[in-house]
Amino acid sequence: MGEPMLTIVVPCYNEEEVLPETIRQLRALREALIAEKLISADSTLLFVDDGSRDATWDIIYKASLRYPEVKGLKLARNAGHQNALLAGMFAAKTRSDCIVSIDADLQDDIAVIRDFVQKFQEGYEIVYGVRKRRDTDTFFKRHTAQGFYKLMKAMGVDLVYNHADYRLMSRRAVEALERFEEVNMFLRGIVPLLGFRSTTVYYDRKERVAGTTKYPLKKMIAFALDGITSFSITPIRMISLIGFVSFFVSLLFGVYFLILKFTGHTQTGWTSLITSIWLLGGLQLIAFGLIGEYIGKIYKETKRRPRYIVDLDLFNLPIPHRWHQSSSLPEGAGVQEIPPHRPS
Repeated sequence: MGEPMLTIVVPCYNEEEVLPETIRQLRALREALIAEKLISADSTLLFVDDGSRDATWDIIYKASLRYPEVKGLKLARNAGHQNALLAGMFAAKTRSDCIVSIDADLQDDIAVIRDFVQKFQEGYEIVYGVRKRRDTDTFFKRHTAQGFYKLMKAMGVDLVYNHADYRLMSRRAVEALERFEEVNMFLRGIVPLLGFRSTTVYYDRKERVAGTTKYPLKKMIAFALDGITSFSITPIRMISLIGFVSFFVSLLFGVYFLILKFTGHTQTGWTSLITSIWLLGGLQLIAFGLIGEYIGKIYKETKRRPRYIVDLDLFNLPIPHRWHQSSSLPEGAGVQEIPPHRPS
């Protein structure tokens, strides 16, 4: 097998603080892999701007002018991390033998991309980057993440434990992924469904180099809920089970209260009455909300709206002349922190 053409896809959302360092480190890694003859000299770095509101796109664009191996893909609006990742992978697949996806924050150890490529050359179509431990996470995030994986497994969803979106996929795997047409794309659950030969590479996760996390608690909860409802109908079945159990329990209590009535031992109980009303009312609201979540997904799927819209593609198209003229930054702005890499 010859030297594969690798594309590293990096979704970015408001990453101006860390992006210059990310570009520098990934460029250095690319050159090292080329020197070791592990990848082709035509291998590229593709940065996807997911509708950022800061200088992220200006940095990507300026870097693409300075370094031919750096490419950019600009989405028309914020489409979400998963969709930005898909946009980059689908854009890169026509000119790549394999694609590595990695977040821009440099918390994932880029050194293991070398192991990814070696596994690909051994014949693996998908290589998962899996964290060895969660020492860098807070107590809350560590336990909620572990609980999420356990919950998904209990509901029958095939997830790779402690794997996020740091992975290598062959062109054939990405082409197969593109055949999944649902709007609600939960990659961590879909990629294992492809069925291609896969393996794992373990690594230690680092602290974020700069900037702040783009996944606060609200987004993490929404992401977990989306993953559960996209891949399992177990919650709906649990509601049915709770309904049946409540029905039979109410029958038993009905018989019990009838016995008390006929034996003259009935007593008025305000607390038990209010408690039962609140309990059943809460369960009903939860049931309605959960069912509504599934109906909402059906609603989105029937509309068949595009997952994302590309505003500018510097990977498959040359840079339009208007961008040379209309850039808001002075010459060299945004990339002066990225000195040309010189092999030691």
